[in-house]
Amino acid sequence: MADVFSAVGRRKTSVARVRLLIGAGDITVNKKAIAQFFSRDTLRSIVKQPLELTNTAGKFSVIANVNGGGESGQAGAVRHGIARALCLSDASLRGVLKKAGLITRDPRMKERKKYGQKGARKRFQFSKR
Repeated sequence: MADVFSAVGRRKTSVARVRLLIGAGDITVNKKAIAQFFSRDTLRSIVKQPLELTNTAGKFSVIANVNGGGESGQAGAVRHGIARALCLSDASLRGVLKKAGLITRDPRMKERKKYGQKGARKRFQFSKR
C-alpha cells in the first residue's frame, strides 16, 4: 500500500490538487492551517465531510493546493479532491462516498452574460413608447 494518494478536485472555477498522507489528521490548504484558510465553520465542515463520513479523520493528513474561484468553490474543490483520494487509498470507501454524492463533480457553473442584456437573464427595462 502506498503512503501518498494524490487526486484533483474541481468545483465551479476552482481546482484543488490534494495529497493524502498517512498521519495525524491535520489539514493544510495552501500552506496554511484549515482554520486560517477557510474563515467560516460551514466551509471547514464541508472540507472535512468525506473524512468524517468514512471514519478516516485521524488516519490521514491532507495537503491541498487550491486556486481559482471563491472561498465556497475552493472548499468544494478540496472536498471533491479528498473524496477521490480516499477512493484511491481504499476502494471499499467508494460506495459510501458515492451514495453521499461526494465523488460526482458538481457541474453547475456561472451562466455567462449575454450581449444586449444586463446579465445572464436580466434584461434592460422595456419601453413601449
